[in-house]
Amino acid sequence: MIHNIIKDKPTRLFIILGGFFIANAIVAEVTGVKVFSLEDTLGFPKASIDLLGEKGLSFSLTVGVIPWPVIFVMTDIINEYYGVRGVRFLSILTVALIAFAFIVFYLGIHTVPDNGWRYRGLSPGVTDQQAAYVQVLGQGMNIIIGSITAFLLGQLLDAVIFKKIKKITGEKAIWMRATISTLASQFIDSIVVTFVAFYLFRDFSLATVTAWALTAYMYKFLVAVLMTPVIYLVHGIIERYLGHDLAKNMKEAAMRDK
Repeated sequence: MIHNIIKDKPTRLFIILGGFFIANAIVAEVTGVKVFSLEDTLGFPKASIDLLGEKGLSFSLTVGVIPWPVIFVMTDIINEYYGVRGVRFLSILTVALIAFAFIVFYLGIHTVPDNGWRYRGLSPGVTDQQAAYVQVLGQGMNIIIGSITAFLLGQLLDAVIFKKIKKITGEKAIWMRATISTLASQFIDSIVVTFVAFYLFRDFSLATVTAWALTAYMYKFLVAVLMTPVIYLVHGIIERYLGHDLAKNMKEAAMRDK
């Protein structure tokens, strides 16, 4: 029976797309506790932005934005062939798995460390393995609600907008529905996750958090545009894999889906 399920092309494709979607979302959540300087990373001169009365702000992003281009592509492709229901199912499943991951992190943090592990074989600059463990995995505990809320709202909004645009454009203008749906959904995602994670729970200033949210959205805006050729490439690969007739039937079924 398992062989038959895996052999079925639509099912196999959904598992592959869903696997990349879920894996990248979880990686983004875990790594997103770090904020990095975009200018220093790229070797550009530091920007100096005055915002909401605070001076000298620069472009900073959470590391969680790095895996997001893959999620952009997966969301649009899943929507194309499996409809809003497919995106909704994977989004809810992803939220459940993210919550499970953080429960495991919480339990892991609160286990009593073995002193042989805690104080021996330390990496340079690390004086306590337990403290480092908590520092990396524990930071996300305060932002999990904001992250999950932003992710779920963003993905469901993306799916709805994508479908509405496709009703107007039909099979044409993949770039339009992919880009516009991503830009709209990621505006909500960037605002919600940044303000909840860093303004409500981490006590950063409103100006700093606003700058981070705008920087994150600018990054996602640029990435959404740059990823357009990738969406066409993946779309073409899937069309060849499924065959014209099967792909057409799946896309028609996706448009009827609610």
